[in-house]
Order: sequence, then structure tokens, then C-alpha cells
Amino acid sequence: MNVTPQLLRKPLAMIAVAAIAASTALLPASAEPKRGGTLTAVVNPEPAFLVSAHNPVGGVLQVSSKMFEGLLTYDLEMNLQPALAESWDVADDGLSVTFHLREGVTWHDGEPFTSEDVKFTTMKIWKELHPRNRVNMAKVTDVETPDAHTAVFRLSEPVPFLLSVMNGGESQVVPKHIYDGEDVGKNLVEKDPVGTGPFKLKEWRRGEAVILERYDGYWQEGKPYLDGVIFRIIPDEAARATAFETGEVQYGGFTPVSPCTAQRLGTLENIGVETRGYEFFGTIFMFELNLRDEVLKDKKVRHALAHAIDRDFILENVWCGFGTPTTGPVPPQLTEFYTDDVPTYEYDPAKAEALLDEAGYPRGEDGIRFKMVHDPLPFGPNFVRSAEVVKQNLAEVGIELEIRTQDTPTYLRRIYTDYDFDMSSTTLSALPDPTLGVQRLYWSKNIVEGVPFSNSSGYSNPEMDRILEAAQTENDKGKRVELFHQMQKLAQEDLPIIDLFVMSQATIFDKRLKNHTTQSDGYPTFADAYLESE
Repeated sequence: MNVTPQLLRKPLAMIAVAAIAASTALLPASAEPKRGGTLTAVVNPEPAFLVSAHNPVGGVLQVSSKMFEGLLTYDLEMNLQPALAESWDVADDGLSVTFHLREGVTWHDGEPFTSEDVKFTTMKIWKELHPRNRVNMAKVTDVETPDAHTAVFRLSEPVPFLLSVMNGGESQVVPKHIYDGEDVGKNLVEKDPVGTGPFKLKEWRRGEAVILERYDGYWQEGKPYLDGVIFRIIPDEAARATAFETGEVQYGGFTPVSPCTAQRLGTLENIGVETRGYEFFGTIFMFELNLRDEVLKDKKVRHALAHAIDRDFILENVWCGFGTPTTGPVPPQLTEFYTDDVPTYEYDPAKAEALLDEAGYPRGEDGIRFKMVHDPLPFGPNFVRSAEVVKQNLAEVGIELEIRTQDTPTYLRRIYTDYDFDMSSTTLSALPDPTLGVQRLYWSKNIVEGVPFSNSSGYSNPEMDRILEAAQTENDKGKRVELFHQMQKLAQEDLPIIDLFVMSQATIFDKRLKNHTTQSDGYPTFADAYLESE
């Protein structure tokens, strides 16, 4: 079924509920998939390349995920399931992971998929070129290949989150015989994509479309059902919305239009809106505070700011309800590690004023306590609109806020190199394990000048470092959960970051399209998707 944004409480937001909930995104048990037809989807921005084993960026992944696969995949309940690996074993001491690979799998050129491909991808791509796996797999010392269908990862220390990143969205396997050579990175960008997925490249018309066709040798017998997929490049949002309305485009992932436009499209008879399928990310909208500032280094001031900001109003009126509340840096959807037993900061301007008075910042004769500058993330108008709400909120408690907008390079330099900011808005994908996503904003060793989306607040607490570093290698699941509970409590007490809400991504689709949302990592293969007859 389709789900609606979970916080559509305002009358305006409720308009879309009936229409969105009425459509069916996934395959009913009694339905028989229809074979044939070509799906037209939209991708924005246009991919710069089509193989993403070394650089898993969104626009590329929306296309490459139909051609390449990982060892594992996620179902809609965030359970790991077999993909190129049929099964896997983790040693009791956590120092090895053995993947038993699927037999009978071939690359799009007909060559067999083997353990040598897994070793090559791991050691030469994930460990050397991949921006996150260089860290995630730093303790992988070797991949042994005792036979063509067994890959044994050897580790110098336990890596309890290793399996979490073996899905196709994060870690795609590529063929050694195609991409190995003197310059593997160059090969991945310049050579045509050759994967194991249900679709293969037919044509790339740059600036216009990427055209995929069915791979008849796909290892899942009888799939895919579609003859092909055309990914159209439509840079203008209004044009994308029109293409959905007219039926010219039948699919778009990762909220291809603004949240409020998505809400409107969901009221149309032929269009559905699906917010499932993105649980892997747990993306939080947040405000980072620069603790180098004399005022903001005071914890009472940070607590006051949290009480002064009306999160619910921002979510409902700026983001049209596409989000869910969170009590801290680990999203509630990450049920294994989440706790709500943390300090919380409800919207309470009177409490904010009292804390500011206690901190020694009374209102002046002009009613102003102090001034701040806010740098919104330059990724769309909603970040500026959110800042405008915060400006009004803070004015109510005597803080004058200047909103400073800029292009992306300037923003990144200002926040992550010059540290020339008071408050910035940004987003964080928590990912399936807090070590993978959350740690980077709270670990003092990740205060790295010039590295985007690192610890820009300058937050440093030896106790937080101890907790995070212990969790990196703790092999006892119960102890590790307790460490992350401690981490959340400390993060909410120190409050270097004000977490607003977990953002909901949306898939826009033509209701004739069935079985498009089958995974929780945002990048379905479309092996099960089909178009219902008119």
C-alpha cells in the first residue's frame, strides 16, 4: 500500500491523504505480473557517469542500480536479504565474514560472476576509491577466494556494521575483467557499464536520456518484466511535474518535485505518492551550531535556541508534512539503536527566554539580546523558507537573525573550511548503523578542515569520543546498543546540533506501475516492476 506523510495534521496537508492512500504501490498477492512495456522515469540531476561502485551519488545510483547489484539487499522492513551472495557467515570473534556467492550469475557480456570480482571490487575500489567504504572497510585486510563462489573477508578488528553496507545502493560489485587496469577510477568513468542487474545499457543520449533494455540472461528467472527503462533528463521542476500529470513520465524517486508539489500530485487520480523505500537513509534536517563562538559555546544558550524553534510549524508548513519527529541524532526508524530516553526541547519561547536570562544575555533597550547569522543549505528554496521561520521564532525571544544565502561552493568553504558561521542548516543520513552516518558529526577526530559534512560545529567531548570509538569495534550487540543509547543522551545534553525532524523522501509514480518499491535503500532494481494494462 502507499503511505502518506505521517505528520499531515493541518487541514491543507490533509487534502492529499485520501488520494495518496488509495493507490497500490506493491504487487498484490493475487495479481499476475504483466510482461512487456517500457517505463519512462525521470532522473535529476543527469548522471556524470553510469558506474557508481567508486562514487555512489544519487543521480548516478538511480540509473546504475538497475544495472549493478550488491552482495546483499534490504527488504522494506530493513532486513538484509541475499542478492549476489546467497548466504553469509560471521565468525564468532568477528574477524572474518564469509560470503557464499550465487552460482549461474553472468555479467552483461556473458562472462561468469566469481569471487575474483568481489575481491577486485573490495580491494581496488571500495577500499581505495569509495568515499565512505575507505573508512568502513579500513579494517578489511584481504579477501580470500578459496573457490569461484566463496569470498572470505579477513578483518584486523571486528567491524560490526560491515554487512550493513553490502547492499547495491552503497556497495556495487563490478567485473574485474572489464575495469581492472592501471587506472581503475578512470575505467569506471569512461568504460560502458557492464553489470549483473536486470537491465543493461542500450544508449546514453547526453542531456536527454539514458536508455536501458532488459538483460535476458538475468539470474532471476523470468525477470525483469519490463522491456526497458528510459531515464529522462528534465532539469526544470515545473516541467517534471507536468510530465507526471500528463503521463509522459511514470516514475520519479527521491522526491523529484518539491514536497508541496508532491502533495498536490498525490490528489490526482492517476498519480500515487509513496514514502516507503528510503528507510536506509534516515535523513535528518538539522541546525549545526558553531561552538567556537563565545555565545554559542554556552550550553544554556544552545538549549534556549532549541526551545525557541517551532519544529512542527516548519515541518507542516514549509515541508508539507513530509517528515517525522525525532528526539536526537538517531532516527526512530533505526529501532535497533534508537532511544527516546534523552533530554528533549519542546517549543517553549518562555522557557527559552528564561534560559537566556540565566545565561547572562538580557534584552537590551531595543529588545535584542544578541545577533546571529544563519547559513541555509543551498539545496533548494525550502531551506531558506525554514530559515525564515527560525528568524521569526528567534525574534520572539530577542535574538536578531540574519539569513545569509550563497552558492554551494561558498557555503561549503564557509562552513567546513573557514568555520565562518553561527548556525547552519544541513542534512545527515544516519544510515543503518550510527557509526556509518551519525558518528561523523560528533567525533572530535572528524573535525577536519576542508572536508564537507564533517564535524563543523567543533564539538569535542572526550566521553563522546570514548563511546563512539568503543562502538566501532564492540562485537557484543547488547553492549553496542547501550553505547549508542549513551551517545544519544550525551548528544542531547551537550546539544551542538539541533535535530528538527527525519525527512521523508517521496516516490511519484503512475498508478499503472506496480511493484516499483521493493527495497528500503532507495534504489530498487525494477526486477519486479511491471506496467498494468490500460
